[in-house]
Amino acid sequence: MDSALLAVIALIAMALVFDFLNGFHDAANSIATVVSTRVLSPRQAVIWAAFFNVVAFFIFNHSVAATMGKGIVDMSVIDNHVIFGTLVGASVWNLLTWYYGLPASSSHSLMGALAGAAVVKAGSTKVLVMSGIIKVVAFIVISPVLGLLLGLFFGVVVYRLAARSIPSKVDHLFRKGQLLSAAAYSLGHGGNDAQKTMGIITGLLYSSGYLHGAFDVPKWVAALCYTAMGLGTMFGGWRIVKTLGHKISKLKPVDGFCAEAGAAATLYLASSMGVPVSTTHTITGAIMGVGTMKRFSAVRWGVAGQIVWAWVLTIPGAAAISALVYLVSAGLFSK
Repeated sequence: MDSALLAVIALIAMALVFDFLNGFHDAANSIATVVSTRVLSPRQAVIWAAFFNVVAFFIFNHSVAATMGKGIVDMSVIDNHVIFGTLVGASVWNLLTWYYGLPASSSHSLMGALAGAAVVKAGSTKVLVMSGIIKVVAFIVISPVLGLLLGLFFGVVVYRLAARSIPSKVDHLFRKGQLLSAAAYSLGHGGNDAQKTMGIITGLLYSSGYLHGAFDVPKWVAALCYTAMGLGTMFGGWRIVKTLGHKISKLKPVDGFCAEAGAAATLYLASSMGVPVSTTHTITGAIMGVGTMKRFSAVRWGVAGQIVWAWVLTIPGAAAISALVYLVSAGLFSK
């Protein structure tokens, strides 16, 4: 086995570690509401979410992977050092935000890291595919706002339908209903997030000469990425569960159902458009939407403001780390 192939295999393994960390970091997105409403225990919730993360393999196409693989930077600039810098930069940023309990975006850390390494290699921003970047950046705003509006919409509809029902019956009904909404959200989470790593691995295979022709994700790559994400979700991210499940707004089962339904609808729309969005942004917005339905003060906006700062810093933060790692890698291994 030659050294070039070994390098590619090592980078694929690194990408799968990132995918695992993505599931680990974003597990809270899938399970925070269902845990905070005590519909499922944390252990039951992560198994439930991980299962539907993997089931997404059989449902979604790979348009998000195509955007990540060829729609962020010019594929001609991608090499082993760029991929290495991207994966290290995104992983380090994810671990930093996980440590501090901030639900930052794994999607935007990966995009920022890829852009940072590519720009440093090329010495110019001309390698950036601005149409793809603008689309992703636009959804930094669109996804939480749409999640908020849909969460609010589902909340208003459900509360009006249940206005004359006995509260205990409503609670009992939506404790079951939240199993379905959590499953729907986990499908959307897996269908959008796992594809980002697929795009990186497939781009690596094309740049290394192992794939040719039109950009297409091999099935074995998709299967590995969905599995890695599912395993990461099973290990969970309990710090962020606390932030999303309790600090933003207190939730009942009916609230959790509405938030997850709104977030799931947003993710399905984005995935159908091939947009790699932040599942973190989406579920946070939906939780806020349900909270504002009761009263504006029901949302702890100070916590929300801290989360927004994490969002703002993610792309440049991951890009800076990735650029530094690229320079070290290229400097050491090109000699």
